[in-house]
Amino acid sequence: MITISGTISKARMAEALGVMFDREYYLNPDIRYIVDSLCNEYALEHFEDMRLFYSESNLGQIDYWDDKQIQIGGIQPNMILGMLLGAEFIPQLDKDADITPGCLTGIDPGDLPQPESLLEHQLIHLFDEQIHQLQSYSDKRLCPIPPFFWDLSGRAAIHGTMTSAQKFLGEAIFLDMMTKPQQCMEIMNWIGDAYIVLCKHFSKTAGLPITEVHIGECSSCMVGPELIEQFVVPVTSHIGEKLGPVRLHSCGPSTNHLEAFSKIINLKSIDLGGDTSIKKARQVFGKELLISISPLPNDMSAETTEPIVRWAKNICEENNGGNLEFIYHLEAGYNIDTIYALTDFVKSLT
Repeated sequence: MITISGTISKARMAEALGVMFDREYYLNPDIRYIVDSLCNEYALEHFEDMRLFYSESNLGQIDYWDDKQIQIGGIQPNMILGMLLGAEFIPQLDKDADITPGCLTGIDPGDLPQPESLLEHQLIHLFDEQIHQLQSYSDKRLCPIPPFFWDLSGRAAIHGTMTSAQKFLGEAIFLDMMTKPQQCMEIMNWIGDAYIVLCKHFSKTAGLPITEVHIGECSSCMVGPELIEQFVVPVTSHIGEKLGPVRLHSCGPSTNHLEAFSKIINLKSIDLGGDTSIKKARQVFGKELLISISPLPNDMSAETTEPIVRWAKNICEENNGGNLEFIYHLEAGYNIDTIYALTDFVKSLT
């Protein structure tokens, strides 16, 4: 089976509607709901024949999105954890937010707080109160989607522990993994345990059982497969054992990492960048595993549709009948005709 769906970026919505993604957008559920509703109304009006809606890239799922859902603490996972560790939140009015880097720079692993103690942070209390307030309304008109979740599916979403370590420690983590492996492993294990505690907490608070976990290991292409197997595989497997089946995201060139990824326990699906070999992926994982694949930014920005259609045809040939979905994130500056062409190509396969 081959499907296609997409999400629209904040930058595209800011350009089209003039909406702003300020601090209030992220921390005030009422403001969040108004802006999100405007963005999704725009998507329905302008892309009615497309499976396209407004959400975070690779996180929200259109089949589990509901116009009555209201996002609580809808901030990227590693940013929430970073804020709990002292990083400053930096909203950007017309694009994705960020945090100040390096919140764990120079820390000794033994000085890290107990993961459970993070639940006492005022930010967690704020999100808890917002969830409880919505749950107390008698009409139950809106359904709260808690932090670390993006739709009604119950799929939790976190960043991988190596990607998070890069955010919290900087580029030095890549050298430290070779020169201070034990220290790096302790930090990554702690990050994994922190995510487990936070996801379980908000799942319980919102009454949204965890069905699987998306783990975005965006930095994986910056190291070799040996380091993936040494660091990413054991921690990711541990998270999968505690939270549920794993959907692994690796957006860079990942062909050389597929064998290492296959050793992750409880791996349910994999989300790859468009320059990864699907032929190799099928050799490693077989046809049953769901593979998500994203077009290359250059192809989505191209003046003509020929590059993206050529790429999609090659992907389908390499896929050889496997379980596949095309997913894309529509950024400002992308040529919408390329997305129409990709959608038409996928529809022609059915």
